[in-house]
Amino acid sequence: MIKNFDEVLERVKINGIKKVAVAAAQDETVLEAIRDARKRGIADAVLVGESARIEEAAKKIDMNLKEFEIIHEPDAARASLTAVELVSTGKADMVMKGLVDTSTFLRAVLNKEKGLRTGRILSHVAVFDVPALQRIILITDAAMNIAPDLMTKKQIIENAVNVAKAIGIEMPKVAAVAAVEVVNPDMQPTLDAAALSKMNDRGQIKGCLVDGPLAIDNALSEEAARHKGIESPVAGKADIILVPNIETGNAMYKTLTYTSGAKNGGILAGAAAPVILTSRADSHESKLYSMALASLVAEAN
Repeated sequence: MIKNFDEVLERVKINGIKKVAVAAAQDETVLEAIRDARKRGIADAVLVGESARIEEAAKKIDMNLKEFEIIHEPDAARASLTAVELVSTGKADMVMKGLVDTSTFLRAVLNKEKGLRTGRILSHVAVFDVPALQRIILITDAAMNIAPDLMTKKQIIENAVNVAKAIGIEMPKVAAVAAVEVVNPDMQPTLDAAALSKMNDRGQIKGCLVDGPLAIDNALSEEAARHKGIESPVAGKADIILVPNIETGNAMYKTLTYTSGAKNGGILAGAAAPVILTSRADSHESKLYSMALASLVAEAN
């Protein structure tokens, strides 16, 4: 069982080094992460973007660009499509967003001819190393799907389970969280959670254990679950937190990031290859961890 990002980084080194194609790579924080990823044996990179600005940013962080392939493409949309095409044609294993708008980047990922479509939904999987829990948890979906319906939530779970298995969690425990731990007909997330739990019981969602509805305290704390009299293999031991909507996920993501001292990384799952979609506000350490996660998922794929 992987318990922290130090173990994730060690696990990555067991596999062969993967290559990441970076779209609009003229971003100093992204280049820092790329530099450190190569030094640590996590990933190599192809840098697609405006070469003069890439060189300028690299000088600021003492990065030796002779170690990397650079493809000059000043237009952000074309740089995104070029980076994605490198992955779809097998010349790279994963694609990473640089200094380009998310919407432009995702249009390239979903391009019908050169993109990474699979017919599945894309969902964001955030992985947190939380000191207070002494284990890793996955949170989904905090970035892509605004108000997912039941069948979308099923696919979000399946995407997250694939990521969890890639990082070494053999039978992920999934908590479908809501505001309360009982079914309330007036609260749609509780109805969805109960349905997902039953779908798991009947084999419609495989490779994991799903329970819900669970309030977040009952999902993460065994003591809280005991106080509520909840008996479940998931309660208090959840590996994956399925949030009911993007607002809940976004608030949980940012609260953990800025108040708990937790380390984090994240990827988009559901595409034909891992997609690293980080925020400009994310640290270079977070971007490094995201590449490590993507490397493990690429290996599993």
